[in-house]
Amino acid sequence: MGAFGWPHLLIILAVILLLFGAAKLPALAKSLGQSARVFKGEMKAMKDDDTASSAPSEPKADAPADAPATHPAGDTKP
Repeated sequence: MGAFGWPHLLIILAVILLLFGAAKLPALAKSLGQSARVFKGEMKAMKDDDTASSAPSEPKADAPADAPATHPAGDTKP
């Protein structure tokens, strides 16, 4: 069995109940759940950023769409 048994967990829960009170425990659990959700989302975003940066980039076109058109001789149109 682990380091903590049922009696140890009951004592820890009783101490938490005495410290925070029964009225604040639901709000404490809600804020803990929201924090865990935000942390999980940030970790997923970091993982997505890592995979996006390691993926090969697409080959670029010869000229961007906003570049001026050129004649076959290489001169730009007036």
